[in-house]
Amino acid sequence: MKLFNKVAAAVALATLPVLPLAAQAKQVSLDGSVKAVKVVTDAAGKETTKLVEPTQITPGDRLIFGTDYSNNGAEPATNFTVTNAVPSAVRVAPDADPALIVSVDSGKTWGEIASLTVVSQDGSTRAATHGDVTHVRWTFETIAPGASGRVEYPAIIR
Repeated sequence: MKLFNKVAAAVALATLPVLPLAAQAKQVSLDGSVKAVKVVTDAAGKETTKLVEPTQITPGDRLIFGTDYSNNGAEPATNFTVTNAVPSAVRVAPDADPALIVSVDSGKTWGEIASLTVVSQDGSTRAATHGDVTHVRWTFETIAPGASGRVEYPAIIR
């Protein structure tokens, strides 16, 4: 299987956010997406960054994983959580927001990357790195009726 096909399959699964409580899931819609980051140079030599459909990707390419949310209900959604798995074919980019809440153990524990550790096979621990992240999570105290927004994180193809 070509690298792109493996990544495309992983990306498709990772853009499906974990749904919160059933009642709130009915009122808040979620839509995941993945875009490739491409730098385009115009005739004058000016570079601009564009987000495009990831049609051809190779190791080292940047992607942006995002989830759009919208509260379509008549009541506020409270303590609403969106959790996205990080595909194994990518790693969270080192320039990701340091306040991003992540897991390095498939969702058992959560925190900022700087506060997490990983247990090695020999039982020793080390500081977690962006390559260890398995999931990212955002929690909203309240999403007002009619409110919408987007959450995202940058990743790099392994």
